[in-house]
Amino acid sequence: MKNILLLVLALLTPQALHALDAGGDDETELIRPAGENDLAEFLWVARPIIIFADSPSDPRFLQQIEYIEADSPALLARDVVVLTDTNPGARLPLRQQLRPRGFMLVLIDKEGAVTQRKPLPWSVREITRAIDKTPERRREIDERRGRH
Repeated sequence: MKNILLLVLALLTPQALHALDAGGDDETELIRPAGENDLAEFLWVARPIIIFADSPSDPRFLQQIEYIEADSPALLARDVVVLTDTNPGARLPLRQQLRPRGFMLVLIDKEGAVTQRKPLPWSVREITRAIDKTPERRREIDERRGRH
């Protein structure tokens, strides 16, 4: 219920979306505003997923956030951090670097390379499958299984 209320607030004001992203539970630690983030800070630490939209009210953006919140443990297990940018007028560094047009989901691996660009929302299952196919993730899985 709390998430639904916060989502409704997010539709009303961009500041409410920031409040949604600034909380303390697992979902809000996973999802945060892009701000002045530099992708270099995530190298070898996390797999950024950047979600761009022209408005926090974009139905595709809302659907993507809903997908992520519905299955956040699968993403947390893969060291994912979700960065959101719904203000094209702010001209944040990530928007300038990745040049989205409207809604776009960008998946970046731990090495800093863009592995996927999608113009439509992706389910967590599709996202995790794409992550699990990367060489770095395969290496992580092998290490956990005791294989080197």
